[in-house]
Amino acid sequence: MPITWDSRLDTGIEVIDAQHKRIVGYINDLEIAKQKGDRHLVTEVIEQLIDYTQSHFGFEEAMLEEAGYKFLKPHKKVHELFIKRITEFTMRAAKGEDIADELHSMLAKWLLNHIANEDRDYAVLVKQMVNAEPVAAAPQAPVQSSKPGIISGLLGRFFR
Repeated sequence: MPITWDSRLDTGIEVIDAQHKRIVGYINDLEIAKQKGDRHLVTEVIEQLIDYTQSHFGFEEAMLEEAGYKFLKPHKKVHELFIKRITEFTMRAAKGEDIADELHSMLAKWLLNHIANEDRDYAVLVKQMVNAEPVAAAPQAPVQSSKPGIISGLLGRFFR
């Protein structure tokens, strides 16, 4: 069953919400590939999902470091454990095991739980940092920041 995005998953940080929605899209693509019984497509979607998720984690961690998030270390650990688990699924799939159902279920549960809990914890701090950046759409009333262009700089670093 596909994941439907709803407002309970919004962090209020536009760039993070867009990345989370894209990850949800990959999870839904995995469901479609699984229903088609196309193992090659399943493998392709898993590879894209892993690649994008790793970029997202790197972006998120760098953003949290810039924001001075005090729980960055445990947040990184959660990401590392997730990547380890996904890698185990990938290895099982490489051996010919059909992991699509189990992987889809794990991804859906993990992502929804991670967004609703761990990611919500940093939202206020990051929104304060983002809102302190100069706003390009409103040059008549710029807000001064000691960290101009953090988000756009990070996007360029992690998503080329």
